[in-house]
Amino acid sequence: MSLHIGTALKEFINKSKLKGGLRAAQIDTIWEELMGKTIARYTDKIEIVNHTLIIYTSVGALKHELVYQKSKIIERVNEAFHENVISEVIIK
Repeated sequence: MSLHIGTALKEFINKSKLKGGLRAAQIDTIWEELMGKTIARYTDKIEIVNHTLIIYTSVGALKHELVYQKSKIIERVNEAFHENVISEVIIK
């Protein structure tokens, strides 16, 4: 049975603790694509910790808007990763 290196790497990452860290790094890369330039511009920091997406922003109006979009954010992020990466969103 031969295994492609890409498949082997995916399996290794899925079984290791690296997966969470990789997802956390990837969210920075795709945030603008998922949420748009304006939201991305005013987002100070984003991170994934234990299936929770934490969004930091100092803009009050954006905080308010993001609270209303929590379910849509979860859906978009999980769709982008093709798996249930996050189950909760916290706005700080």
